[in-house]
Amino acid sequence: MITTRLAREGDLDGFLSLASQVEHWFGPMVAEPGFHRAVDDHIRDGAALVAESATGTGIVGGLLFGAAPPTYHVHWLVTSERCRGEGVGRLLMADAMGRYVTGPGTVEVVTFGPGHPGAVESGARTFYEKLGFRPGEPAEPGPEGGPRQIYRLPVPEAGPRA
Repeated sequence: MITTRLAREGDLDGFLSLASQVEHWFGPMVAEPGFHRAVDDHIRDGAALVAESATGTGIVGGLLFGAAPPTYHVHWLVTSERCRGEGVGRLLMADAMGRYVTGPGTVEVVTFGPGHPGAVESGARTFYEKLGFRPGEPAEPGPEGGPRQIYRLPVPEAGPRA
C-alpha cells in the first residue's frame, strides 16, 4: 500500500534518491545546490508531497507544487523506477489537486516534448494525458538541452460541498 503526505525536513534524501533516477532525462539535480534549495523551499512552504510504501522501503514518489491562482504548477513529479506504472504519480496528483487547487483555473506542467528520449521511456506525456492534461505550446529546452512542452489541465469551478 502507498500513502501520500506532506514532505518534512528530513525528506531531502528521499527527493535526492528519486532525482538520481531521472537525471539522465532532466539534467543534474543531486549535486546542484539550486535543486536542494527548491526542495527545501517547497517543504518549508507546505508545497511538497511524498509517497511512501507501507513496506518500509521509504519514499517512492515526490512532487513539488506551486499555486498562484487561478494558475497552478506541477514543478516536479517523480516516482521511483521500481514503482512506475503502479499509481504512485496518480496518488500524488490526486493529493495535490485536493490540497492546493480550487477552480476555476488551470494546472500546468512542463514535461518532455516530442522527440525527447524521456517522452516515451518515462511515460510522462501519456501519464498527464490520462489525467486529462492536454499538450500546449513548446517550452524552453531543459537543462540537458532536450525539448519541453507545456501541458494544461482546466479546472472547473467547484460546486457546493455536501
